[in-house]
Amino acid sequence: MPVKQHWRVAILDMYEGVPNEGMRCIRELLAAYAAENKLDLQTDTYEVRLQQAVPDLSYDIYLSTGGPGSPVDSAGSEWEQAYFGLVHDLLQWNERETVKKPMLFICHSFQLICRYFELGQVCLRKSPAFGVFPVHQTAAGRREPVFHRLPEPFYIVDSRNWQVIGLREDKLKAMGAQVLAIEKDRPHVPLERAVMAIRFNDHFLGTQFHPEADAAGMRKYLLQEEKKQHVTYIYGEAKYESMLEQLTDPGKIMLTHDRFIPAFLNEIIFRPRTTGPGPLPVPLQ
Repeated sequence: MPVKQHWRVAILDMYEGVPNEGMRCIRELLAAYAAENKLDLQTDTYEVRLQQAVPDLSYDIYLSTGGPGSPVDSAGSEWEQAYFGLVHDLLQWNERETVKKPMLFICHSFQLICRYFELGQVCLRKSPAFGVFPVHQTAAGRREPVFHRLPEPFYIVDSRNWQVIGLREDKLKAMGAQVLAIEKDRPHVPLERAVMAIRFNDHFLGTQFHPEADAAGMRKYLLQEEKKQHVTYIYGEAKYESMLEQLTDPGKIMLTHDRFIPAFLNEIIFRPRTTGPGPLPVPLQ
């Protein structure tokens, strides 16, 4: 079968007007992927939290970004109702239509969708997570096509105050969801490890980390005097220098940057899944 050449991608901007590197990274990754694969990739951006703007169902692919603030306090807000309305419509579409519409949920969006599906506890961490960390694949993660070109463990940029823990196995099983990755192993710390990636169904994938993050953006962020002081105050000078050093390692975050989202797109464009996602989960009311 010939590969479709024109693709429409909706980017759901969840940053609420806060300056960030995530949007730049996503746009650059999409542009590079289109050029490398000689595809016409049209992208449109929707500002969800400030403008209550969400795309319609005419797009082929949906990418929902990270963002600041609480993924809990927005419950019942106008923008969240619109956002979850889109999620509901995409679930219904993928249940009945042959050509599916995949969606990737990143960080803040991942926390929101876990709350929507009632998969576990979305709560504040004991302390903020910030830096370059290893994450570990589960057995399901080792079978996940999007992870196939990533090592075990692979390294990610983590930047969050919140986490998803206490997963409900009954909910996961009912909707056919699988945990793909968990945060770094810390046997000396008596805290539950947070979930770092979930395959919600055949067409919805989410990551607690930032697969789009690149070394240049992270370095630019860390070299800002205000950010340097903040990081050294919380984590210490040695941790700050270690963060900068890890950015030069091509086998760490740049490997994830170069392989994760391109693999996600490959599975949609070159190896599309046409099976249905199974029974629809019951969302929060």
